[in-house]
Amino acid sequence: MHRKPHSSVEHMVEDVSTIHSLPMFYSQLSEAIDHPRSSIGDIAKIISEDQGLTARILKLANSPLFGYFSKIDTITQAVTIIGVLQVRDLALALSVMDVFKGIPEDLVNMEQFWKHSIATGLAARILATSQREANLERFFVAGILHDIGRLVMYVRVPGICLELLEQCRATDTLLHRAEREKFGFDHADVGGALLKKWKIPPRVAEPVGAHHDCRLGDQYPRESSILHIADIIAHALQLGNSGEIFVPELDKGVWDRLQISCYFLPTLVKQVDSTYEQTVSVLFGSEDGSQ
Repeated sequence: MHRKPHSSVEHMVEDVSTIHSLPMFYSQLSEAIDHPRSSIGDIAKIISEDQGLTARILKLANSPLFGYFSKIDTITQAVTIIGVLQVRDLALALSVMDVFKGIPEDLVNMEQFWKHSIATGLAARILATSQREANLERFFVAGILHDIGRLVMYVRVPGICLELLEQCRATDTLLHRAEREKFGFDHADVGGALLKKWKIPPRVAEPVGAHHDCRLGDQYPRESSILHIADIIAHALQLGNSGEIFVPELDKGVWDRLQISCYFLPTLVKQVDSTYEQTVSVLFGSEDGSQ
């Protein structure tokens, strides 16, 4: 199949990574965390300068997702109780949600997009808990970011993406497969490349890039596997939508490798259900998702 020469992963993220860049505070925050002389107060001060972000982090920290129930009043407390890296991960997820705006509704409903991302993040966090993984917030963040490559494609090649969306609806085919057929790569590749360009840690960027093909997750295979299954669960529960109208295919090798019991699935679904509405409410500002 003939493919346009501009349609490479590198070209796809080349301009988007600067036009749709992360807020300056994120690099300042990362530098402060990595600096050996930084104190918790220094880190909290950087976050607190963004009042909207501060409010959302505190709401999230006091939500059932963390279980502290109104015990965390300040960012300093959040950093102390939840952890420095975990708060940075939450700040990253919340910041990215504000980066992509103005994409036409006929391509994507942004509220539905982020709802699917939140559901995937919750499922990934719960699966990681059952797998006794450490630093659960990286799984939540990877879930929030897992389809961000699709937003990049909507920005860069909106006409082709609209054709693919209509084609998949008409032919009952999976969108990520249609992307690969058209471009030679899919949104997961684009998302992984964007996060790498943004200098997001590989423990998050690699699973995002490999969530449809876990063989690509050579450094973080368990993280990629957990994200792969979490995405399928979010689709199966029909919580939000990022453009894919069918449930992606399960890699049975991934399922076997994680040794997930089928008896755990009802518990997982119940836990996602119990935290989903409130987490959406916290991140969107109200129960109906309005800002």
